[in-house]
Amino acid sequence: MTSQPRDVQVYTIAAGTTVLRCRSWNRLRFEIEYGLEHGTTANSYLIQADRVALIDPPGESFNEMFLSVLERQINLYQINYIILGHINPNRVETLKLLLKRLPEVTVVCSNPAALALKDLLPDSSPRVRVIRSGEDYLDLGQGHRLQFGPTPTPRYPGSLATFDPYSGILYSDKFFGAHYCGENVYDVGWKDLLEDRRYYFDCLFAASTRQVLSALERMETFPWQVLAPGHGPVVQYSARELFSSYRQWSQAQRTKEVSVALIYASAYGNTATLAQALARGVTKAGVAVEAINAEQADPAEIKATLEQSAGFLLGSPTLGGHLPTPMQTALGIVLATASKTQLAGVFGSFGWSGEAIDLLEQKLKDGGYSLAFEPIRVKFKPNEVTLKYCEETGTDFAQALKKARKAKQPRTPASAVEQAVGRIVGSLSIVTASQGELSSAMVASWISQASFTPPGFTVAVAKDRAIEALLYPGRSFVLNILAEGKHLGAMKHFLKPFAPGEDRFAGIETIPASNGAPILREAIAYLECLVAERMECGDHWLVYATVEAGRVLDGEAKTAVHYRQTGTHY
Repeated sequence: MTSQPRDVQVYTIAAGTTVLRCRSWNRLRFEIEYGLEHGTTANSYLIQADRVALIDPPGESFNEMFLSVLERQINLYQINYIILGHINPNRVETLKLLLKRLPEVTVVCSNPAALALKDLLPDSSPRVRVIRSGEDYLDLGQGHRLQFGPTPTPRYPGSLATFDPYSGILYSDKFFGAHYCGENVYDVGWKDLLEDRRYYFDCLFAASTRQVLSALERMETFPWQVLAPGHGPVVQYSARELFSSYRQWSQAQRTKEVSVALIYASAYGNTATLAQALARGVTKAGVAVEAINAEQADPAEIKATLEQSAGFLLGSPTLGGHLPTPMQTALGIVLATASKTQLAGVFGSFGWSGEAIDLLEQKLKDGGYSLAFEPIRVKFKPNEVTLKYCEETGTDFAQALKKARKAKQPRTPASAVEQAVGRIVGSLSIVTASQGELSSAMVASWISQASFTPPGFTVAVAKDRAIEALLYPGRSFVLNILAEGKHLGAMKHFLKPFAPGEDRFAGIETIPASNGAPILREAIAYLECLVAERMECGDHWLVYATVEAGRVLDGEAKTAVHYRQTGTHY
């Protein structure tokens, strides 16, 4: 994506209501939900009536620019309230600047957010109005009588939605957003941002669908017409479709047969980021995740979740060389509740030491639990490579659970339909892709030409493939076509299990394509491709790609073809 300067876009979205969209066309952070790299907006909203409310000031990376533009819109001293949809260390830096200039302003937030502010602002005592239920309201005058609905999730326990009946706008903070930067203030159509919205949901909410469904119920009590999220376009034209999709996506996760309990605490958000990446990998593999923030959860909730799960993951920061008290409590519940047959995993971030991670590992081993992977230890903030490693680790963890479940089930012979589907054949190829420090590959045989002009084809990619994250629209890859009789070596190499983060091309001779992806020397032909569209098809993504370049390397060889006996596996 072309580097462009950041700016603040100001637009009136209703009478007395303005959105200030802090825009960046480049990726700002390494959290996994930014992975599509379509830029982002941090949306703040200003409601000006008899009294003035500022909703959701942006994070630290935008604060100077934001305050400069805000001061051109209004005399800062006219602001009476700052409403926080959520709070974190990044956003609190902007809040500090506002509080210095506005010592009389009142901060409106949920009770968990108010408690967090005491820790995040130890040298300040701002006026705080705590919203404790949906019965609370804030009257700004001129019809702007704001109503509130707490919408907590494990990642955002202080989440709060704000509804303005005068404009019909629901300020939903993290809900209904997308990390996408563009000129349009409003959504254009339902399909226009569907992929970005789904990716955003899968990263942020797929591991907390129980809480998401509860939040949707609360938000549905308001007669809203427009959704105003914290990121991406204001949702006007596809608001009902998006709201319904959140419910459908959540319910689909709740019907999974296998689930994982993801229990963590996070002092500065870094361990939560690791948890989010692990959850993304688990859910990609078709296994549900029940995320639990140990700092907020009731012990009975932890116990009940463990009893229903096939495995569990424990994550913790290290504070003062120790395991935080909430995780000590959670660990005790795990040791008393979880079956020794449940697969386990440990992860965490730390500043100067990592004793908490070591303690979790040792206590689980002493308790007779099997750890599916070496504990993930990250110093300070995780980077892109680390998050990809966590995602692949989560996928491997989920696959191990599914494999164990399948081993317990009796084998049934393939049906007539399954045998018939297996007779569909395809050419054997290796799909390779590279992006920055990340690269991956997979064996592909579900390939079919799809168009003459432009030349294009489709390839089916299982959702749990590591390469799937590199095959979104706008991304490039290479299709390496294998030769009949000479394909077994490449197949054997790329079909073997790779550890998370392991180099897929070690020992393989390649040359770089013009799009950066590897071309295999032993391929008889290759195509340099650009992903145009993706369609969700059950447990696979159907990727349609156009061909930008290509070459036959061996005109005498025949294409290898994959024959199957059944349509239930490759």
